[in-house]
Formats: sequence, C-alpha cells, structure tokens
Amino acid sequence: MTTLLPPTAVDELSGEAEARATSLRYYCFYRIVIASLLAVFGAVLKLGSELPALFAATIGAYWLASIAALMILPRSERAQRRWLAVQVIVDVVALTVLTHADGGYRSGIPYLLMTSLAAAGLVAQGRMVLGFAALATIAVLIEHSLRVGAGMSEVGEYSRIGLIGMGYFAVALVSRMLGRRAAQNAVLAQQRGQDLARQMGINARIIEDMQDGVIVLDHVGQVRLANPQAVAQLGPALRPGGHIGEASRELMRRALLHDVDDPVFRAEHGGTTLRLRQVQVDDSGTLVVYLEDLGRLQAQAQQIKLAALGRLTANIAHEIRNPLAAITHASELMLEEKRAEMQSRLVRIVRDNGARIERMVRDVMDLGRRDRVTAEALDIAAFVGTFLDELAMPSPQIVAMVTAECEASLRLRFDRVHLHQILTNLVSNACRYGSGQPGSVRVVGRAQDDAITLTVSDDGPGIAEADRAKVFEPFFTSDPKGTGLGLYIARELAEANGARLALLEPGETASPGAVFRLTARRAD
Repeated sequence: MTTLLPPTAVDELSGEAEARATSLRYYCFYRIVIASLLAVFGAVLKLGSELPALFAATIGAYWLASIAALMILPRSERAQRRWLAVQVIVDVVALTVLTHADGGYRSGIPYLLMTSLAAAGLVAQGRMVLGFAALATIAVLIEHSLRVGAGMSEVGEYSRIGLIGMGYFAVALVSRMLGRRAAQNAVLAQQRGQDLARQMGINARIIEDMQDGVIVLDHVGQVRLANPQAVAQLGPALRPGGHIGEASRELMRRALLHDVDDPVFRAEHGGTTLRLRQVQVDDSGTLVVYLEDLGRLQAQAQQIKLAALGRLTANIAHEIRNPLAAITHASELMLEEKRAEMQSRLVRIVRDNGARIERMVRDVMDLGRRDRVTAEALDIAAFVGTFLDELAMPSPQIVAMVTAECEASLRLRFDRVHLHQILTNLVSNACRYGSGQPGSVRVVGRAQDDAITLTVSDDGPGIAEADRAKVFEPFFTSDPKGTGLGLYIARELAEANGARLALLEPGETASPGAVFRLTARRAD
C-alpha cells in the first residue's frame, strides 16, 4: 500500500531543502559577521560620523535580527522562501539606514546589499528576485533624495545612484541564473543518486541470489563483501571486515599470490570442492572472486545426462520396435510360405531391418565414445584428401561428385576418429541430397581469426524452414532408411572436442542447398 505524503512533509524530507537551509545558515553567519565588524571597527574607521547614535542603534538592531533569524531558520522550502524575503527586506532597510547615517552612497555600505541580493537570487523564484533588486534601488534613491532635500548631496549624483541600481539588478539576474542552474544540477544529482542506490540494491539482490559464491577483496585480502553462498561454502569465518586467510588459506594463496595454475581446491569448512575464478576490477588491487561448487555442477550435469539418457532410451526403444516387429512378422510368414520367390522377399525384409538395427546400435556406440577424446594436431588438407579417398573406395562416383578446397598448412586440434565420423555424416548426407553432378558437394577449409572452419555444402533443395530447428535432434530424419542419429552424434562429437557444428542460414551463403560449418581450434 502506497502512502502519499503532504507537500510540506515532502519538502522537509527533501535533501534539496536541507542543502538550501545550509546555504541560508551561512548567509546568517555572514550577516552576523558584518554587523559585528561594523560594531567593533565602526569607531576606528569613523563610520556613522554624521549620525553616530542612529548608526549604533541600527547596528545593534541588525545584529539582534540576524541572531534571531538564525535561530528561527525553517526547514521547509516554502517557509525558507518567506523567511528569506523578510531577511532581504531587513537588510535593505538596515543597510539603507546605515548608509544615511554614514554620509550616503560614498561610504560603500550600499554595496553590501549585493550579497543579500545574491543570496535571494540563489534561493528565491521568479520575479521575486527582481522585486528585491527594485526594492534595494528604490531604497538608495529615497536615501539620496533625502540627502539632496537636506542639501547634503548634489542632484548630479543621481547617475551614480542609477549605476548602483543597475548593479543590483545585474547581481540579482546573474545569481538567479546560477541558482536555477544549481537547482537543476541538484535535482539531477538527486535523481542520479536514487538511480545509483536502486542499481546498487538490484546488484546486491542479484549477488545474493547467485548460485556461485562471490567475494570482494581489497589488495591486502580484507573481505569487503561476501554473498550468502560464499559464507555457506567457506564457513562463518568469512565475514566483511575480516581477512580471507581466516576463512580459507587455500583461497588466500590462490587469490592474493595469484597462484591459479590449479584453480580447483577443497574448502577447509565442509570439504566442498570449489573452482576459483577472479577478476581485478581496478588499479587499487580490488579483486572479485567467484567460487563455483563443482559438486553442485557435477550433480546438475548428471541430472541432465540422466534426463537425456532417458529420452534417448525411449526413442531407441521406439525406433527398434518397428524393425523388430517387421522381422518377427516376416519370420512367421517364412514358416508358412513355400514359394521361393516370396521367401526371398521375406529374407530381404529381415536382412534390411536387421541392418537398420545394426546401424542404430553402431550409432549409439559412437555416441558412447563421445567423452573419450584424444586430440591431436591434424593437417586439414591432408586429412580431407585421405578421407575422400577412403570414402570413394566403395563408391567411386564420389570422386567426381565431391571437391575439396582447403588452405595449405592449416592445422586444427581434434580427435582423428571423431573428425572422421563427423565428415562421414556430413558428406554422406550432402551426396544423398545433392544433384549428383560433378562438383555438387564442396568441402572447404579456411582460417578464421584464431579458429579453423570446415564447411560442407551441396546443391540440393536444402532443408525446409520448418525442419531447420530439428535437424540436430535425435531420430529426426527425412530418409526412410536413416536412423536420425547422424547429425545429432556429429554435433555431440564436435562439442566433445571444443568445436561447434552449425547449420548456416540461407542468407549466410550462396549455396542453394544445405550448408554445415564446423568451427574448431587451431593447433597452434
């Protein structure tokens, strides 16, 4: 439920009003200092020589009024503006009387009014500032007119009084412009402060909700911040203001001494296996340390593997059931069928479905070898040439159908068996769906920054837009004789080698058919 505060309460709670009150307080101190200096050094400087009694009485009253104004200084914005208007009027009256008692404008006292007008311009709004300047100008004109009427000043000196009045208006206008700019900056600073505080609150909430431990350390290892996960990992000895060595000497050695050759360590509290990652955020040596709970990560990975295995097992059972049913039905018919032609057809059905099951089992076994990676430096041009020669042995027409364009001296780090399996799937699919003409399938190897790309494309009809998102899903195939595991296994083997296999969008290549790109690390 939102509570609406009245305007006065909002003003009292405003930081802008508090800053304005501080400025007005300094203004009161200035008035008290001026009144005190005039009272103490007035006789020494022979001030108020024409009317000393009036001069002394006015200084005393002005001093008391300044003290009283300081004591009753309000906090709300509206009250502060009313208070300032009264004080400016008091200044105009008091300083005009002092000017008259000291011999007119030549005493220099009228110039003290400029400070009051400047203060009013910084705080007051709108035309009120010009009203104060007009009031001060009228006051000095009246004072000078009284002196002219009494024969103590000349009529020709009105021009100088006019210059003083112009000075009042100039000070009022300039101070008002500065005050408006200061007010805008204050509002902007307040908004920025609120945005910063809001962002800090969001960041703090994000850090608290992170599953990884987060610790901020200064250059000597003092803990400046630690989220609840870090405290749970390292124990209650980890606290803001304490030293990181009190919670974990292993972490202190790795973080402060930059001994991160082995980022994995076991926490003294609870024996949790953690992996360290640290980032230096500034030149002062402040470190942000991230602690990953490897036990939690391994448990999550295991859950993902089990879920994937469950889906894969269900799909395998479904895919094997169809050919097994065909084999069973064909074998039952063979027992009853006496005609040789029909028996030959039934045997072919059994053989084809048995081969389909054998291919499926072989693909699943290839998937099981995913984690057994033996990476080595492979020359792309030589490897692709040897691969195509082997692929062409049972199918000589592939020699004319496939063209290879690989840059010389390109070496990538990959498992030889895995790369052979990936290329077998990609090139076989390209040959199956291409036009079959010479050069219809292209294998291109290129260097790209610090990686190597191996692209396989064909000139076939391509992959339908509705099927593009499903090509890497297990058991998805448009070939009745296929198992639907080829591209799925190819991508899994690529990821096992730190590579990425992707189907390019139609706009990314000029080839009309399907284009698959394998991006892998360079050997150097």
